[in-house]
Amino acid sequence: MSSDKIKNKIADLPDAPGVYIFKDTQGAIIYIGKAKSLKKRVQSYFSRDLSARTQIMVSKIADIEYKLTPSEGQAQLLEASLIKDNLPQYNISLKDDKSFPLIRITNEDFPIVSICRRKRPKEKDTALYFGPYTNAQLLRQALKLMRKIFGFRSCKILPKKACLYGRIKLCPAPCSEKISSAKYKEIIKNIELFLDSRYEELISHLSLKMKAAAQNKMFEAAASIRDQINALGSIAKGPAASSSINELEDLQSLLKLDKLPLRIEAFDISNISGKEATGSMVSFYKGRADKNNYRRFRIKTVEGIDDYKMLGEVIRRRYKRLITENSSLPDLILVDGGRSHLSVADKEIKKLAIKIPLLSIAKDRENLYIKERRNPIKLTSDTPGLNLIRRVRDEAHRFALAYHHLLRRKKIIGK
Repeated sequence: MSSDKIKNKIADLPDAPGVYIFKDTQGAIIYIGKAKSLKKRVQSYFSRDLSARTQIMVSKIADIEYKLTPSEGQAQLLEASLIKDNLPQYNISLKDDKSFPLIRITNEDFPIVSICRRKRPKEKDTALYFGPYTNAQLLRQALKLMRKIFGFRSCKILPKKACLYGRIKLCPAPCSEKISSAKYKEIIKNIELFLDSRYEELISHLSLKMKAAAQNKMFEAAASIRDQINALGSIAKGPAASSSINELEDLQSLLKLDKLPLRIEAFDISNISGKEATGSMVSFYKGRADKNNYRRFRIKTVEGIDDYKMLGEVIRRRYKRLITENSSLPDLILVDGGRSHLSVADKEIKKLAIKIPLLSIAKDRENLYIKERRNPIKLTSDTPGLNLIRRVRDEAHRFALAYHHLLRRKKIIGK
């Protein structure tokens, strides 16, 4: 990526908390960091004196990606989780330096959750560790939040009666035999998912438990789980979390998908009298626009006006490349159009021997088409799944039109 493109990437970064990811020319992750303001933090790498080691790292940056979080504390948890999964070259100091705090979960009937400064020798300790984390104050805040959502034991020796945490429901009070070891370990498993920032998986698991509790008329337990889901929704997505999860779940049910469509890629074609024809692809992740993964396509193989062939070309180029790069495929593909557009996309997907659910939305009545149904799906205007599809479709159209206008302007003025 050129220096101009890097500058444009930085200019588009939000002034919000999250995690930034630096990649080299091969697409490998070389560094992961957290920030209270993504824009200001990343800008600082290119606008101040740096150590020799950091200068070398910056010289290797070819691409920048980011993930938004609702708070700096959540950014720290996500940063540690991503570092553990990817082991970036320039995060070695964080991985190895034992002075940074960790979260320790003991291996016993009722595990203890606590903060520690160093791991104990493996031959003497079977505890599970998360981290390291760079900011102890943020970590303590995260631990308080986990205690509020889940509740857990922190005492080294179980007392004979419930302590203050048990009495104010910040601990399930195993000391009072109010919870079995198996049930308590379910809580610990949820905490582990939380620390790995696997919020969607956690929310999905809790949703199933809530439905089961409600069906068994355990209404108090169902209400408690509902409160956990609401709290996690706020963390996972910020204020729009609950609505986004609701939309995704509604869409999954509507289309009878095997899994939640976390990654949706949508295509649109734009041309005026067959000139400067362009295609666009927008990517939505967890119900939100993921602009790092938007793509533009200048039509190369189609002459004249033929939206179907243009759509086929763009679909083919997109997924042939993902297959070649061994990259992840989306959970759902959306095309702007009716049954014929859907058939074109389906034909190209079959040629590539891959399986991705397909959906098209007609412009006039906003009917939805899927391969498995002969007739379109007709929805009311307040259907959550339809609201999400509209949002994705409109963004794809906006993005395609913007690129089309850019090419026409360049042709007219030569810039």
